[in-house]
Amino acid sequence: MKKIAILGATGSIGTQTLDVVRENADIQVLAMSAGRNIELFEQQVREFKPQLVAVWDETKALTLKTKIADLDVVVLSGMDGLIAVATMPKVEILVTAIVGMIGLKPTVAAIKEGKDIALANKETLVTAGHIIMPLAERKHSKILPVDSEHSAIFQALNGEDKKAISKILLTASGGPFRGRTRRELEQVRLADALKHPNWAMGQKITIDSATLVNKGLEMIEAKWLFDIDIEDIEVVVQPDSIIHSMVEFIDGAVMAQLGVPDMKLPIQYALYYPKRRGLSGERLDFKQISKISFEPPDTDTFLGLPMAIKAVQQGGSMPTVYNAANEKAVALFIAEKIRFLDIYEIIAEAMARHKVIHHPDIDEILATEQEVYRWIESRR
Repeated sequence: MKKIAILGATGSIGTQTLDVVRENADIQVLAMSAGRNIELFEQQVREFKPQLVAVWDETKALTLKTKIADLDVVVLSGMDGLIAVATMPKVEILVTAIVGMIGLKPTVAAIKEGKDIALANKETLVTAGHIIMPLAERKHSKILPVDSEHSAIFQALNGEDKKAISKILLTASGGPFRGRTRRELEQVRLADALKHPNWAMGQKITIDSATLVNKGLEMIEAKWLFDIDIEDIEVVVQPDSIIHSMVEFIDGAVMAQLGVPDMKLPIQYALYYPKRRGLSGERLDFKQISKISFEPPDTDTFLGLPMAIKAVQQGGSMPTVYNAANEKAVALFIAEKIRFLDIYEIIAEAMARHKVIHHPDIDEILATEQEVYRWIESRR
């Protein structure tokens, strides 16, 4: 029986992880956490019967505790609760499906306990890759990517010598605004940005896909996951999301991972690595695919990519600023308090005013995040 814990059980990745659990009788969920959706979380707790759960908000944790008083489940709250979920004894794999920097401390705590990480929390490596990867190596903890692109690269590299990589080709759908001009983007609304052409995802990551910040974050993640220079990571737009990413080797060979856009595949691959399991669902029908097209990203209109590269080149705490400014700006856009293009302006200003901290520790990373948040709030 494979024993797992899930941070962020009610989000997009968390709910799809539980779909994978439903399909496999040999996975037991020992612990799980949620943010605000107590109604759904109660249903999940009753179905999967974990021994320990955590809710970020203390009041909502008390509400849940009352609702599930008939169950033998420990209910905790706050950061202590998340860390307890992440470090629960007997858990083998922690699925970090939680969104935001809130996932950093629990992930570090889990790695220190030698647990493997099925990583869906981008912020962990974007802001603290210089801490996470060496720590995981020391603790013999596997970092197993759940993002479809990074999972594709991980699969393409299975059995290969990483020293033979020439470059990574990170694919992007182009998002809902592919082909639009900057002038056209001045008028877009929240509802427009949430219409992703291929993937069903949470609001934040869908907006990040529209700005291409998501691809910028993935470039930074790939740098750490696969120990490769940012200059050797190329983003290509593949509008149909059939090819999830590729690796080019020094002999000119290119390995690609293809499939329908279904997050359950990378989730299950991470949970059972290095074995593959059967998975129900749609399959690619190559008789119906007349062509697979590619195009370069429009980095003059969609500034998420060049700003990510600049953040990596400056290094230290700058990727944290890039991530934090985007996170806050996207929250303001979702609340319909700023325009779509204001997201880029906020990120650029935050990066311009920041003095880089070289080799920041966890506390400095979190302090930098809060400093960026305070500045964005003060400018409104």
